[in-house]
Amino acid sequence: MQKQRPHTKTWKMYAAVYVLSTVTGYLLTSVLLLKCPTLLHRKKRERFYSRHISHRGGAAENLENTMAAFKHAVDLGTDMLELDCHLTKDGQVVVSHDRNLQRATGIDAYISDMAYAELPPYRCKLGVTFEWECFCEGGEDKRIPLLKDVFEAFPQTPVNIDIKVNDDTLIKKVSELVCNYNREHLTVWGNASNQIVKKCFKENPRIPVLFSFPRVLLLLGLFYTGLLPFVPLKEQFLEIPMPTILTKLRDPHSITKSQLFLTWLADSLLMRKALFQHLTARGIQVYIWVLNDEEDFQRAFNLGATGVMTDFPTKLKDFLDQNGLSKPQ
Repeated sequence: MQKQRPHTKTWKMYAAVYVLSTVTGYLLTSVLLLKCPTLLHRKKRERFYSRHISHRGGAAENLENTMAAFKHAVDLGTDMLELDCHLTKDGQVVVSHDRNLQRATGIDAYISDMAYAELPPYRCKLGVTFEWECFCEGGEDKRIPLLKDVFEAFPQTPVNIDIKVNDDTLIKKVSELVCNYNREHLTVWGNASNQIVKKCFKENPRIPVLFSFPRVLLLLGLFYTGLLPFVPLKEQFLEIPMPTILTKLRDPHSITKSQLFLTWLADSLLMRKALFQHLTARGIQVYIWVLNDEEDFQRAFNLGATGVMTDFPTKLKDFLDQNGLSKPQ
């Protein structure tokens, strides 16, 4: 059997040393920039800072997405209102979560097929989406409001707008309303759809955008491969669920072992303190939704989340006050 030539062994040794030194250098640089991202990226300007975010205005304390809900949350001192928008047949931007009115009003019709004056009022009692077996009974305010009503009533309150459908006219009209009410510095918008977020950014790049679902997946891929510290990000807000809350939205006896495992896996991958700290150091705020008990509030802030979105604004307000978290640190 022929022996390897000395120069072949030497070449392999040099190649191994080169690969090892390159990988080591990459890992060390990645870790350094993960902890100190401003060495490479300019920190984004934080126009507002939100710890307390009222989901649909606080859907467990007032009927969701109503002016009564928004007023209650603002009176409590919420840092941000989260709401959803659709377009009526006569071109009005309304605040409503669902395209179809069946769940919220009992009328099987689409908002886009009705003029604003034809929209029915909300039901007297609505289920709270992110709280198991919880219902909210409303007072006198059951009207579906216009987005401009919210802007006029709360001119200094930041608003998080979920553009619910991929509609160019809706995106354009929301942008026009934001500009008309001088709210580009008090608004963030987007959707889980990457197409919608791209259109929002193209329509008005001065309004900060949320990470879409595909961009969240890309973000995680970059984070776990160590590439994230090297990549520029156009988004200024990461808005993600805490996967473990899914087990609280169903009867515990109906959840299978495979569902529990997938929930645990998603939670382990997504709820990463190092990721949140890196993003906040770059001026990207991290909001976790929709959390409705103190245990989850505490976990979110322990992980380094900027803010929590809740259906119970009073409960979150009390938690923040009791733990000295009402103001940014």
